[in-house]
Amino acid sequence: MKAPVAKRIPHPHHLHGDERQDDYYWLRNRDNPEVIAYLEAENAYYEEQMRPLKALVESLFNEMAARIPDVDQQVPVQDGPYFYYTRIEKRKQYPIFARKQAATRADLDAAAEQILLDVNELAEEGGYLSVTEVRVSPDGQRLAYLVNRDGTDKYTLCVRDLTTGHDLLETIPNVFLSNSVEWDQSGRYLFYITVDETQRPYRLWRHEVESQGEDDLLYEETDTTYTLELNKSRSGQYLFLLAGSKTTSEVRWLRADMPHAEWTLFQPRTQGVEYSLEHWQDEFLILTNEGAPNFRVLTCPVTASTHRRELFPYDERRYLTGLHPFREALFISGREEGLTQLWVYRDGQLQRLSWDDPLYTVRMGGNQSYDATEVLVQYESLLTPRTTLAVSPITLERTVLQQAEVPGEFDRDAYTEERLWAKAEDGTAVPLAVVYRRDSRSRGPAPLILNGYGSYGINTNPHFQSTLLPLLDRGVILAYAQVRGGSEMGRQWYEDGKLLKKRNTFTDFIACAQHLITEGYTAPDRLAAYGGSAGGLLMGAVANLGGELFAALAALVPFVDVVTTMLDESIPLTTLEWDEWGNPAEEPYYSYMKSYSPYDNVTAKPYPHLYVTAGLNDPRVAYWEPAKWVARLRATKTDDGVLVLKTHMGAGHFGSSGRLNRLRETAEMFAFLLDKIGAASLELSDNAQERPV
Repeated sequence: MKAPVAKRIPHPHHLHGDERQDDYYWLRNRDNPEVIAYLEAENAYYEEQMRPLKALVESLFNEMAARIPDVDQQVPVQDGPYFYYTRIEKRKQYPIFARKQAATRADLDAAAEQILLDVNELAEEGGYLSVTEVRVSPDGQRLAYLVNRDGTDKYTLCVRDLTTGHDLLETIPNVFLSNSVEWDQSGRYLFYITVDETQRPYRLWRHEVESQGEDDLLYEETDTTYTLELNKSRSGQYLFLLAGSKTTSEVRWLRADMPHAEWTLFQPRTQGVEYSLEHWQDEFLILTNEGAPNFRVLTCPVTASTHRRELFPYDERRYLTGLHPFREALFISGREEGLTQLWVYRDGQLQRLSWDDPLYTVRMGGNQSYDATEVLVQYESLLTPRTTLAVSPITLERTVLQQAEVPGEFDRDAYTEERLWAKAEDGTAVPLAVVYRRDSRSRGPAPLILNGYGSYGINTNPHFQSTLLPLLDRGVILAYAQVRGGSEMGRQWYEDGKLLKKRNTFTDFIACAQHLITEGYTAPDRLAAYGGSAGGLLMGAVANLGGELFAALAALVPFVDVVTTMLDESIPLTTLEWDEWGNPAEEPYYSYMKSYSPYDNVTAKPYPHLYVTAGLNDPRVAYWEPAKWVARLRATKTDDGVLVLKTHMGAGHFGSSGRLNRLRETAEMFAFLLDKIGAASLELSDNAQERPV
């Protein structure tokens, strides 16, 4: 089968005295049958190109699936008379939310389970399904949850009566997918946030459960560069409505036991000032970057918001990201020395929790009661399975409650994890996390797969993934580049990889690849990389700037048509992104974006083998961005390497729903990369496991 050839229709863009040719602009019209026909032709070509790899895909999928525990269950978390938890059974696609009524953790084994929501029962054969924001009312009698079946950010709010197990007839459409639903203290009222036509969360509503009356509109955010987010304090006493852009925020609060009261503005928005609120010991806690780039913690009486004091001295080495108050102590999450950290503040003293591994990720467990006498903390590294510990908020004594099961043989000593430092173009030291079998480098440069993201301050942290053991057992090295644009090294690390410094993200990644080659870990013909969304932009930019270092790249739902998208305010989320990328209506941002936008910089030269995906219903990266990019690459590049595009015709930004479906897609991507870096036929090690699911 020959690769599809998209027709070219001249469509020049003119701005700032510059002309950009966009011959594939016509692919934006999804109502045009020719567009759908082209996407389907690309899908058929994808299937044809992947057919020789079918056995490898099946082998990888079965090996990966064999590493999934028979039951993956969270540690139950106590809230009132119940312990709540989520579990996923091996052969099921979706989680089951459940609870048990028990006085203590020791009584759980004898307690009866009540299933609150089995998401598998909502699934339709072959259809897309996403369920988020599962919220139990404070009295434990009702469950609110969000459902989506098309892959967009528009969800439907449903309410279930937990005494009968049946959903109420009332549903509410167009609710945002996350941080958008909370109960009042009585469990009678629901507050929720809806989206506008661009899927921007912008309106706050109040709904009385089982009432025939109209819902009340409480607030509308009219600035299109801002979104709304709704949270409840850990104490359960306050609701917080956060209006925020990428650089500025303001918070309104409401007592949860006064659902009809007016929301109170805590501090008006000031450009460049970000803050959030929590409630602790009859005071508000304020996490803010005002006068402190890496954020500091202030406190004030609820009734006197201007009477603020610093809880402990600011230290620029600490990048603080979250406040977690409990009755007996305040836990604080953040980063220091390039790693995630937890601090505990109690009796005027701040103490950092210490860990043994050179690389690790530590974070708070979720959904914990303010009155908890054991605070759940999750810890893992590239070689330490997810471990849940109970930490005493008084003595800080730790007790291991659970370590995630790793089915099959797993000898940690057979592997090694390392932290490396690459030298960036401007001399900056860029960290990498690397994991591999100890014997994989014995035969010279090894096959290596490098991952990166580097946008929005989002971090690439070291996590344990049992499903990746089959790659390590094939002798593949896995590496994670912590490039600028994330915030691994603090807030400035993020600032140095955005707006007019965005190219640092791409050159950092290239420097990481070059370091791995120079140090003998791999070679260009054995090196592959992958990234999704903004990480897909990273792959596209790297393909243009340093593609000769890589044999293959996988760009998943890649943001590659930067200038055109950032100029189009009708596209969902465009205006929200100006603080990240800049507004190309202003000439300096236009020229800078154009200098790195992957679509605008495709040239007649060889490219690595490319694996590209898209989602027809994707509201974050429209399907036409990867489609246009692939079309231009086909018409321009000079090599005969493989280039495939797979479009999910019924899904959005996150691909297929259902974890086994997603795992199969992961196996397809890795099979493509392994084949191109000469690792497809490597023999399995003695540790490899394979059994069908």
